[in-house]
Amino acid sequence: MESWNTAFRRGLVGGATSSVLSTAALALLGRRDTGSAYAPTNAVSHWIYGDAALHENAPTLRHTVPGYLIHHGSAMFWSVLFERLCGSLLDRRQPALTLGAATAASAVACFVDYELTPRRFQPGYEAHLSRPSLAVVYGVFGVGLALGAMLSRRS
Repeated sequence: MESWNTAFRRGLVGGATSSVLSTAALALLGRRDTGSAYAPTNAVSHWIYGDAALHENAPTLRHTVPGYLIHHGSAMFWSVLFERLCGSLLDRRQPALTLGAATAASAVACFVDYELTPRRFQPGYEAHLSRPSLAVVYGVFGVGLALGAMLSRRS
């Protein structure tokens, strides 16, 4: 198991890559599913603004910025935890193993988000995306975790 310092340092990379990639997926799938690239990210701000945030489709400072920051913070949390628990596997530098571990971590994140988290603190983008689109977002999130793990281990 990685030390918390190492996990945090490496998790910053994985958190950033998974956040950026999954936000891009949210935007593309949001535009396809609802006609708004911003609605899924805005919806995350329901943590602060309640259900009104679920109905904001345009980019706004009030909803888009906090929505992204909450999403980014969540990605950082999951990435640091992933690095802490799976660091020794990731240190093997085997792409298939890294991708498999990242996929499993993403599945755990999805389970926690929708089965263990109170509704008020669920992501919110499920209000705008189909189940297949949600699966893609979490898949892309996993790819971001794997990419971050590989990037943080470059020689």
